[in-house]
Amino acid sequence: MPVPRSSVADAYARLSEVLPSFAAVEQLPGEPLPEGGGWVTAAALAEGGTALEAFLAWDEAQVVRDYGQRARPDVVATFGLHRYAWPACLLITVPWFLHRRVPRLPVTHVAYDRTAEELPLGRMAVRPDGFACLPGDPAAALPGARVVADEEALRAEVRAAVADHLTPLLAGFGPRMRRRGRALWGMATDEIVEGLWYVAHLLGERDRARRELALLLPGATRPYVGTAAFRELTGPNGESLPTRDRASCCMFYTLRPEDACAACPRTPEAERVGRLLAEAG
Repeated sequence: MPVPRSSVADAYARLSEVLPSFAAVEQLPGEPLPEGGGWVTAAALAEGGTALEAFLAWDEAQVVRDYGQRARPDVVATFGLHRYAWPACLLITVPWFLHRRVPRLPVTHVAYDRTAEELPLGRMAVRPDGFACLPGDPAAALPGARVVADEEALRAEVRAAVADHLTPLLAGFGPRMRRRGRALWGMATDEIVEGLWYVAHLLGERDRARRELALLLPGATRPYVGTAAFRELTGPNGESLPTRDRASCCMFYTLRPEDACAACPRTPEAERVGRLLAEAG
């Protein structure tokens, strides 16, 4: 097999194909991250200062626009972290899922812009700082490659890469969210699982994603909280309805108590079955 042009280019291109509301733009080695306009670096968000305040002001305005009411500051911060972390985790999990390559993305190597109307989920500029792959991968010939022994070693790389990226951001967002340690990492666990599970559905590989995520997060993989938490419900006609239980609260109930998220452990089973049937139909 020929050596690919980069470790992540094909995965990011495929991600944009199935999720056109988001774009991942790979920077050349040494190329500076974009600045100005709507761009903000992950490092600036992690600092927790004026860049984060401006970022969260966008979320606060969106809540007022979409729901006609103001949200509590901690809810705004929770929404803001989710809107960053959900696509940010995909930058790591999608190359792993599609090509068994795990890029390292320090906060100094990622910038985010969510102001383009044609990209509701925004766009991220990334400059990978090396990557891990399996023996026999043609990408092992690329600069920055690090070959690991097997699939479990590669899963450990996924967990480490996400933790390295999110740890500074959780420190920046956490005080505004009024959450600490376990609660923050519960949210990180949810972002990993729900983001990849959603994209895998678009790829037609949702069942494989459930198996892969169960192995990635089997429990006792600190700092993450719990397992991937998939389970099966049964519909009124014997339908198999895959679902999961969130490890953290998304806080949407504070805006629409009657519409708490379907994955919330508080949601009654009968209501959850009804929502899953509606989604499937």
